[in-house]
Amino acid sequence: MRILISGKGGVGKTSIAGLLSIIFSRNGYNVLALDTDSVPNLAVTLGIPIEEAEKIVPLARNDELAEERTGARPGEGWGLLFSLTPRVDDLAEKYGVKINDNLKLVVVGSIEASKEGCLCPAIALAKAFLLHVMLQRKEVIIVDSEAGAEVFGRGLAEKFDLNITVAEPTIKSLHIARKLIRMAEELGIKDNILVINKVKDHLVATKLYRKVFGNTKTPFHLIRYDPMVEKLDQSGSGIGDLPPDSPFYKDVFSLYEKITHLIRRKRNNV
Repeated sequence: MRILISGKGGVGKTSIAGLLSIIFSRNGYNVLALDTDSVPNLAVTLGIPIEEAEKIVPLARNDELAEERTGARPGEGWGLLFSLTPRVDDLAEKYGVKINDNLKLVVVGSIEASKEGCLCPAIALAKAFLLHVMLQRKEVIIVDSEAGAEVFGRGLAEKFDLNITVAEPTIKSLHIARKLIRMAEELGIKDNILVINKVKDHLVATKLYRKVFGNTKTPFHLIRYDPMVEKLDQSGSGIGDLPPDSPFYKDVFSLYEKITHLIRRKRNNV
């Protein structure tokens, strides 16, 4: 199962991606979590101390690795000749950070821009790695995407089995989420779930969903506002430190159950 977590900035996308990754791993799944944000912070969310997280060099910014694998060093100017098909099958093992026995994190970084404003060796390496992961890896793949719509223009979005678009319970946020889901559908992602996060009133959130999404068949899932999530962020603790009886944990676990049901349904249809 290849899962994309999308949404505009500030909606709680990374917290949901992080806790989903942890819950899958705690339930026996091998999980590869990928952070493709231009300002990656999934590592801290997964419990890596911020001092260690800041030392992680994203693949898309690793000039030495890019030179080794593509034959050219990023930033050396226009007209570089470099490989667009570098070896990447060992990168998850070499550069993945072990979170627990079943969960590994790779910080990819954004693949939308380069030092030269075009496709550079480091970006080519990162894109090749993502394509390899989408096509060859057999784990549960959970990708915390760049905020906004850029992810749907990468030529990779159609490789996902499931898109989870996160929104807040506001008209503006839900309208943005609807556009993102429409883009995902146009790219061929058949299964899409809208997650409305930070919900304080279920009835209000449901009414807003119906107002914005109308008669569309997009399923939605509500996650309650939980002040404990903010406290963890303020203390620098990982999202895995949430107690299982907290509202956020319970609601993300319920989302996990919906996803595993989808996985079983797909397996049965094969």
